[in-house]
Amino acid sequence: MAAAPAGHGMTRATDPVAHDAREAAEERVPTGNVVLPQPPAGPGGRSEADAADLPRVPRWQLVLLVAATFGGGMAMVVPMAYSLAVRLDQLAPGRTDILGYILGIGSAATLVVAPLTGILSDRTRTRWGRRRPFTVLGLVLGVASIPVMAFAPDLVWLGAGWVLSTVGWGTAAGSVGNWQADRLPASQRGSVSGLTGLMMQISPVVGIVLVGPLRGDILLVFAVPAAIATVFIGLFVTFAHEPDSRRMPRQTRLTIGGVVRSYGFRPREVPDFAWNWLGRFVFFLGLTLTTSFSVFFVAQRLALPVADVAGVLALTSSLSILSATLGAIGGGWLSDRLGRRKPLILIGAILFGAGCAVSAFAYGLPLIIAGTLLSSLGIASFSAVGQALVLDVLPERETQAGRYMAITMFAQKIPGVIAPLAAPAVLAIGAGGQNFTALYLTAAALAVLGGSIITLRVRGIR
Repeated sequence: MAAAPAGHGMTRATDPVAHDAREAAEERVPTGNVVLPQPPAGPGGRSEADAADLPRVPRWQLVLLVAATFGGGMAMVVPMAYSLAVRLDQLAPGRTDILGYILGIGSAATLVVAPLTGILSDRTRTRWGRRRPFTVLGLVLGVASIPVMAFAPDLVWLGAGWVLSTVGWGTAAGSVGNWQADRLPASQRGSVSGLTGLMMQISPVVGIVLVGPLRGDILLVFAVPAAIATVFIGLFVTFAHEPDSRRMPRQTRLTIGGVVRSYGFRPREVPDFAWNWLGRFVFFLGLTLTTSFSVFFVAQRLALPVADVAGVLALTSSLSILSATLGAIGGGWLSDRLGRRKPLILIGAILFGAGCAVSAFAYGLPLIIAGTLLSSLGIASFSAVGQALVLDVLPERETQAGRYMAITMFAQKIPGVIAPLAAPAVLAIGAGGQNFTALYLTAAALAVLGGSIITLRVRGIR
């Protein structure tokens, strides 16, 4: 990770006491008009007053947040998990390896764009706030990608459409995540992260159920998830409050060198953030090994055509909703209730690893279902509690939340580049290019290792 100025010594933006009390009573949103000294930083670079400074977010705004997360998850994950594989099978039948390359290129594009949009949104000063313009921009790009992928005449255009899609929907979803970092107090982070994490689990299930019967019309396979995302994210943009940012303090002039340095950070200055980043990286490396090839895994183990896998995925995914609900909402609620994040993160990693181990030796539908249920329980628990931990250890929340949230996303996006490119080598173990046993066992080991790193090395959070 490249070094970047730590920025510790920067000031904190809050309102005057009287104005803050009035705003809290009326809208419960700080507007950031006056610069006051920042309280001392706690472990991992967090402010000790972090929890006290942020008012609780009203429930109706949380409903909009959860709905936007659902829509964004559907638009991002359904093409990755199903639509791209179906279109690829039409353009290049039997070329499983190409899917990995297309997904890897898309993830590489977001590695460049995500921090840039985060940095720019931190500095954006408009009457609509800092985050909303980028949510809208991402929404427009995501919608524009649909005809490119659906009508792609060859693999190059399909890859270009996926890059546009992942950058667009990733920008929109990242902007919604930055809104969470700006607004949520510590007392709501676990439960809200549980709900948003559950939406990320459920949305692909609902999406695949919806598009599976439409596989004969490839435009609808891509367009339906995007249409749902447009409605829900549009409602969030329209009604979820974000204060006018024009009166917020201006940051230093942005230079090319500053942008480049902002893509990294100094791990020694924010150790909890750094160890959490590394643990998430290792866990998501394991997870991405499986998600990128789940369609081809089910097709091989059940001897089905790729296009007919949608029914099986819909079944296994639908059954996993209960386990995902238990892991996400239960884990998030417990982490807030108990004031402990790390044990639940480790349990989630172990459960996901167990699910991968079961899937590795599954050659029939019952074991595939069992592996899916264990995996979904583990992913939901890890993701929900892990997202709350991300917000707990986020450095420079008041001035650089967008930047550090984008850097956190690196822990998921870099595996998105590496795993699809590395997976064909793992699949080729023993020759044949279809060794899913080795792939799933590798994923299990990586997931448990990632959870262990977070549990053992993050010190400032229980």
